[in-house]
Order: sequence, then C-alpha cells, then structure tokens
Amino acid sequence: MPKTTANKPHPLKHPDQRVGVFIDVQNLYYSAKNLYKKKVNFGAIVKEAVADRKLIRAIAYVVRTESQEEQPFFEALYNLGIETREKDLQIYHSGNKKADWDVGLAVDAIRLAPSLDAVVIVSGDGDYLPLVEYLQKSTGKQVEIVAFGETTSSRLVDEVDDYIDLSADKKKFLIGDKRSK
Repeated sequence: MPKTTANKPHPLKHPDQRVGVFIDVQNLYYSAKNLYKKKVNFGAIVKEAVADRKLIRAIAYVVRTESQEEQPFFEALYNLGIETREKDLQIYHSGNKKADWDVGLAVDAIRLAPSLDAVVIVSGDGDYLPLVEYLQKSTGKQVEIVAFGETTSSRLVDEVDDYIDLSADKKKFLIGDKRSK
C-alpha cells in the first residue's frame, strides 16, 4: 500500500472525490502530547486529508468536562469548518474516567458513507479495523488513515488504501503549547 508523500499526487485521489474526515480527537491529542509534548494542528490535518478533493463533512469527536475549559478549543475547530460531536466525560465511583467515541465515529462513517467516495479516519487506533474492513468490502469505499506513526496500529496501516504519517512532518502538524514557553 503506497504512502502519501508531499509534492507527489496519490493515484487514488482525484479532485472529484467526495471526502468525509472523522477525527478521533482524544487519540491525536494524547499521541501528540505523549510523543512530542505539543498540540495538534487540526486545520493542517484536515487540509492534508482532503488533498484538494471535495470535502463533504469534517467531524471531530470531542469530550466535554464539567469545567468547560475546552470550550475555546471547540470554537477553534468550528472556526476551521470542523463540526464537533460532544460527549460528557464519564466519571465512575471508582474515580476512573472514560470518554470513548469509537462507536459514535464508526456509526457516523457508516451512515455518511453513501454520500462519500473516500472516508478518512484521523486516528491510529486499531479498534477501527472492523470499520475499515466493512467500509472497503461492504460499501466499496476508499478508506484512509491519518495518524502519528508511533501510535498507529500496523494492522490498520496494512488494511487501508492510504496512510499519512503525521510524524513525517511534525512542523506542519504540531503546534507548541504557548503556556509552556
């Protein structure tokens, strides 16, 4: 499976393709934070994922906390033309916290697939493998992954039609945390 490289058009991507971009925000946020201690440039990622094709929908799956401190981030996504699907952070009696959007992202990708030619999943989570297989085999869609190489499932990379490794161009896809300067 060929990997997309800068300045070289990908043979499976053409201007008339209708594209949907589905962003697992938690996956990217924690990958960037743990690997590089930086934040993610979601605008640059969506632009790269769309690759001069027709963007139909870009949806980011985000988590709300009680403090609402993430609200400016949600507004920034909106200003970039990225819709947000919000879910409250679940806090259990044990103190464990959970906020998982895998099923919601998968349902939206399947629901929107009839109006798309290519589905771009912005996550390296191997849990999306059944979704990738379903979209390719049952609906005939082109499926692409955009994620950081160090945190991307190798099985996922092997299955998709294209893979963009964000780690290959960190300056383009990461932004420093202004508060840490």
